[in-house]
Amino acid sequence: MDLFRKKSVDQLVSESTPLKRTMHTFDLTMLGIGAIIGTGIFVLTGKGALTAGPALSVSFLLAAICCGFAGLCYAEFASMAPVSGSAYSYAYLAFGELIAFIIGWDLILEYALQAATVSAGWSGYFNKLLEGFGLHLPVELTAAYGTTPGVTTYFNLPGFVIVLLITWVLSIGINQTKRTNDIMVMIKLIIIVLFIVCTVWFVNPANWHPFSPYGIYTFQPGSTQPYGIVPAASIVFFSFIGFDAVSSSAEETVNPNKTLPKGILLSLAISTVLYIVMTFIMTGVVPYKEFANFIDAPVAGVILATGLNWLAVIVNLGALIGMTTVMLVQLYGQSRICYAMSRDGLFPEFFGHVHEKYRTPFKGTWFFGILTAIAGGFININVLFELVNIGTLSAFIIVSAGILWMRKTQPDGHRGFKAPLVPFTPIISIVFCFILIAGLNWETWVRFAIWFGLGLIVYFGYSRKRSKLEHTNTPEVTDDYVEAAEAGTTK
Repeated sequence: MDLFRKKSVDQLVSESTPLKRTMHTFDLTMLGIGAIIGTGIFVLTGKGALTAGPALSVSFLLAAICCGFAGLCYAEFASMAPVSGSAYSYAYLAFGELIAFIIGWDLILEYALQAATVSAGWSGYFNKLLEGFGLHLPVELTAAYGTTPGVTTYFNLPGFVIVLLITWVLSIGINQTKRTNDIMVMIKLIIIVLFIVCTVWFVNPANWHPFSPYGIYTFQPGSTQPYGIVPAASIVFFSFIGFDAVSSSAEETVNPNKTLPKGILLSLAISTVLYIVMTFIMTGVVPYKEFANFIDAPVAGVILATGLNWLAVIVNLGALIGMTTVMLVQLYGQSRICYAMSRDGLFPEFFGHVHEKYRTPFKGTWFFGILTAIAGGFININVLFELVNIGTLSAFIIVSAGILWMRKTQPDGHRGFKAPLVPFTPIISIVFCFILIAGLNWETWVRFAIWFGLGLIVYFGYSRKRSKLEHTNTPEVTDDYVEAAEAGTTK
């Protein structure tokens, strides 16, 4: 059996199913910004500043360059094959089934695990917002067990509830999802701009010296944790994850060959500018070492230093909205990846079922929504967020290598958008991805290897024999297949 059997562009496009096409460039840009801006600004800037000092802005730029080159590769693939599945579908096209499955399996780390991780941060800001109004949840219901040393907690109730609410919005249709995301992203951007305008006057340039106290990459005496610009870039890379979820909306996008590349690149550009400006201001107002006192809420430390206490409630609201949109887009991308894998037979048919009324992968959306809510509610997953990074970087490498391969094997294939300076662009993307992977700690490599091994077990134990390519000549006659045949979408 051929483990590397491929699909053609025509085959991928012909298998697309009748999801509603309502997304335009503005919606895709908002979707990308919704996924990108959130945890990076409101949570990770504290840890990043302690790792790189004021040079954190360079770390953000390094991570953005990595994502920018990868984004160009994603944009070209999205214009070639505008279908759900993102990197999974692109790998199927370029390298074949086994590699595609591995990437799809890795993307579960990116989407579901990130949403669960962000739900923990969302809960923290929600509790602070309640405290501002004199309200308090029982401590036991504010975080998962073992999250805070010395504090007895059992269940992250706010995080659990918000994930279920987001899942409900996603399940009832793309119009509701699009409208909800657009509104929240606009509010979030207004609050971020307000924060910048109000705090820039408190910047003390002396706090930027020394600008890069730890250099490019170094270890401090008695510590196994790397410091410097590259390790900080590996941390804040988490901040940019999500733009690739834009390509998962291909089958719900109007004129996807042109609008997908625009949405991907615009969302990356806007987010990068905001990240760098915010980082300069935050490290200019507060000396970088003092972020150790505000590791979980670095923006709160900046507000405290300025004395603008009235801004705290507004920023807490912005943080909640920011992280809500991140979870929304990640759960959206997760359901579409599994939808595509189910359609190919690599995951059970359950995940590919499209609701007759809402035209969404209803069952798969709720399945992963409930799993993510449980994970965020009961499991202390703070130590696992780097797994999200290594899983995503692996997908970026495969997509970038895929552009090199497709330019060689299908040079005349239709491309609504061409990544510039190929082969330079994908090669630089791959190099930057490996640099950021090198900045992760060895425990992350071990956990990733275990997850990779589990994926191979699932593929050879279930997916290989049930692949639709295995039964190309004798397709399984399911209700979905009959409906597709009647609609003239089977080959």
